[in-house]
Amino acid sequence: MKNSALFRLHLIVFLWGFTAILGKLIQANAQVLVFYRMLLAAVFLYVFLRIIKKRSLAISKKLFFQLAGVGTFMGLHWLFFFYSIKVSNVSIALSCLSLSTLFAALLEPLVFKRKLDLSEIIMGVVIVACMYLIFSTEFRYKEGIFFGILTALFGTVFSVFNGKLYGKTSSGNIIFYEILCGWAVLSLIFLFTGQLGDMGSISLRDLILVTVLAGLFTAFPMYESIKLMKYITPFTLVLAVNLEPIYGIILAYFIFGGSEHMSPIFYGASLVMILAIVANGIIKTRRSVKQMQALDSKGLDS
Repeated sequence: MKNSALFRLHLIVFLWGFTAILGKLIQANAQVLVFYRMLLAAVFLYVFLRIIKKRSLAISKKLFFQLAGVGTFMGLHWLFFFYSIKVSNVSIALSCLSLSTLFAALLEPLVFKRKLDLSEIIMGVVIVACMYLIFSTEFRYKEGIFFGILTALFGTVFSVFNGKLYGKTSSGNIIFYEILCGWAVLSLIFLFTGQLGDMGSISLRDLILVTVLAGLFTAFPMYESIKLMKYITPFTLVLAVNLEPIYGIILAYFIFGGSEHMSPIFYGASLVMILAIVANGIIKTRRSVKQMQALDSKGLDS
């Protein structure tokens, strides 16, 4: 079962990495892309949870509004991610995701009321230095880097507050209402900005690609990743997820050719950021294991 779980995990991470590729292949703008991605993903999840699995989607009013707030951050995260791809390229958008770890190191202590972690601060300094190198050598993509940073920020806010809601209802319900409410809030934003009318301007080719993106690359991996938590450790999940930018950047390099060929400094800085995140994960895992062993020994002594 463990080997099967690891295979499924890496399949999911590969699908997430391919999401950026689809984002570039789809010719519709970021607003249209995210509008249909979230709408169709919500429809797929509803059919799976309510009709196929026959599960209840009932939740409290308080939890509904909490999920709506978190889902809004999810929608903004996806919107800025695809916008970063549209104005720059896949490699820039994916490399900026590494900043999520830095933002989490600063936000988690505030939300969960814990002290700052020295290893996270050191890792944050390394990531900032690497992003400075990328920005200085790839300045022509400054707009993409800016929206990539916003992608990482909103993605971190979504992840941290999503952690606060875990266990309040089923995982399927959480994902469904977050995506549905995120779509509804973005639709209201598009309505007030006069962009909602643009949602009808999508070609049949793009609609097919967005349908694949919503089902195979969104609803399925998000639901499957939660199921896998029964068989793998959080560290294994984090370690594998860090491969997403690597998969995406390599795929983009070979699929799109020259538009994705970056400077050696970009690839070096991106690799250092990923290694820093992995190293930090190893340190934190070893620390938590020692703490658990210490608690076990205390229990035996008493």
